[in-house]
Amino acid sequence: MLPTYERLNESKKIVFRIKFARLAAIAVSLPLGAFFFCVVWSLQFDFVRSTFTHCDVANYLPSVSAAIGNYEPQKTVWRLAIILHMPFRLAVAKMYMEYYREHIRRNRRMFGILACTLNVIEDFALFSLSLWTSADNYEIHRNSFVVFIACSELYMLISYLLNRNARKIVLLPHEEKSLKFKRNLFLINIVSFGLAGYCFVRHNARCETGVYTFFALFEYIVVLTNMGFHMTSCWDFYALNVVFDTRKGLYLTHL
Repeated sequence: MLPTYERLNESKKIVFRIKFARLAAIAVSLPLGAFFFCVVWSLQFDFVRSTFTHCDVANYLPSVSAAIGNYEPQKTVWRLAIILHMPFRLAVAKMYMEYYREHIRRNRRMFGILACTLNVIEDFALFSLSLWTSADNYEIHRNSFVVFIACSELYMLISYLLNRNARKIVLLPHEEKSLKFKRNLFLINIVSFGLAGYCFVRHNARCETGVYTFFALFEYIVVLTNMGFHMTSCWDFYALNVVFDTRKGLYLTHL
């Protein structure tokens, strides 16, 4: 056992200690706050331009692409938020890799690896579609969006099924809460995506007043439920602190 003075010196080397849940809330607040800023600013100062489409009919909400990527300062605010929160998203993907190794049965761990891989691809697709907007480079933006949606939906589905059917350890109360939110957010997300797709096709085919507004609204729900799904990591890693000290650097420890 270390002498008292050595243990005291060791404790003084800690630069910071923060609950994972608090850090996750801070990280999610970046894209969440940027998203609301972009929508509100577009409605207030770029309403006509941001809600205009080739149909030239009345619409009342900007699409996500128009709100975050077509005008300033929205474009810069959104890009900055995505860049700043990317390291956290990638770190959480690595944490889930370890989480699945510890909690998922050995014969299902390949699905855990697949889920984490999809999560990382989703992160980089989000980064790509944020940097190359539809106004800057439509093809890159479109392809990045397709990859983002595909990886996002598959990741949410696999993550939910792994935690429901493939665990070797009984769910703790906060993990049960996380699982319920994962299920509900995934279902709302995929239904909203389908409805957004329907409204988009109908708008382009019939040019009806207000249909594009519903498309934008369902897009918003897709974005918010995606953020909410990733926020469930707060319950999965409920008992963890993020610690940085001068000896070990950045690492996780139990409360």
